[in-house]
Amino acid sequence: MMSTFAALVGQSGSGKSTVISLLERFYDPEVGEVLIDGVNLKKYKLKWLRQQMGLVSQKPILFTTTTKENISYGKENAIDEESSIAIELANAANFIGKLPQGLDTTVGENGTELSGGQKQRLTIARDILNNPKNTSPR
Repeated sequence: MMSTFAALVGQSGSGKSTVISLLERFYDPEVGEVLIDGVNLKKYKLKWLRQQMGLVSQKPILFTTTTKENISYGKENAIDEESSIAIELANAANFIGKLPQGLDTTVGENGTELSGGQKQRLTIARDILNNPKNTSPR
């Protein structure tokens, strides 16, 4: 099944973060239930449910390590070809190619400064590489 991308948009305080928190089951609703395809989220194992989704924060955090290691974080034995596909799908190849050492450029707190959008693209590539069913901006 092909992954889909969804964006929650709205004014500050409209409940976007609350919706994501409910979908990820960071907490359960006090009243009512959250359903996906008619099934209450409580029926799913928490670990499995969270593996089905990837979240990309508006202010993503990168580790102080190489671009490649940031992308492959969470995917043991990531193959270069898999990483390349994820980078292309995340539309990150162009800016990565312009970094001083490409995929070997250190980014993060003490590394090369990246824009917020570039950081998001790296975390999208990470999520694609880890193959969740849904990657949702947060």
